[in-house]
Amino acid sequence: MAEKTDWEAKAANLLKSELKRKGVTYSQLVEKLAEIGVDEKEVNVRNKLSRGKFTAAFLLQCLEAIGSQSLRLD
Repeated sequence: MAEKTDWEAKAANLLKSELKRKGVTYSQLVEKLAEIGVDEKEVNVRNKLSRGKFTAAFLLQCLEAIGSQSLRLD
């Protein structure tokens, strides 16, 4: 399996930190994604974040689902 690039790791860590900051579990994220019409399984979400391999669209969907209004990139 390919190693995570620095950018993939940064994207995954950014999303994980937002989930933690909002107090949202992967299970809750799946429910919130379903509420906005995005069908994901918990295992798939867990794998995406673990690998750091997901699209910008998925990142935006997750941020929208958990109600993030802004992000700090530093």
